[in-house]
Amino acid sequence: MKKKELRIGDRASFTKKISSEDVFNFARVSGDNNLVHVDEDYAKKSIFGERIAHGYHVGSFISAVIGKYLPGNGSIYLSQSMQFKAPVMVNDEITAMVEVIDFPKDKRVLLKTVCTNQHGTVVISGEAMVIPPENTILVK
Repeated sequence: MKKKELRIGDRASFTKKISSEDVFNFARVSGDNNLVHVDEDYAKKSIFGERIAHGYHVGSFISAVIGKYLPGNGSIYLSQSMQFKAPVMVNDEITAMVEVIDFPKDKRVLLKTVCTNQHGTVVISGEAMVIPPENTILVK
């Protein structure tokens, strides 16, 4: 198995447009049928004025980056903090970005995690701690 080097400052991202079907599917899978997500009439009267995506649905894009790109396949997610900064509307295009910021313990990687919409507005910010795949060399 080829070794992969990981350095502080390394970054990766994943972008996806949130469809109405995505929101309904996440509600079905998660069991979170909050009306602000699934009922157009109710959502119009909410503080958002329209249906919004689930915060954890959007946050799951961070998991996609970690599992697919950085550190990549075989990573073990240990923790994730998320601050929800702005709502995500149906049809928003979201980019989840992950950046290596520290190696606080042996075989642990601290990541900065940020999701932004198509306007560059931060919708989620936080940090994740992961164990990288076994073939990863942490370069300080």
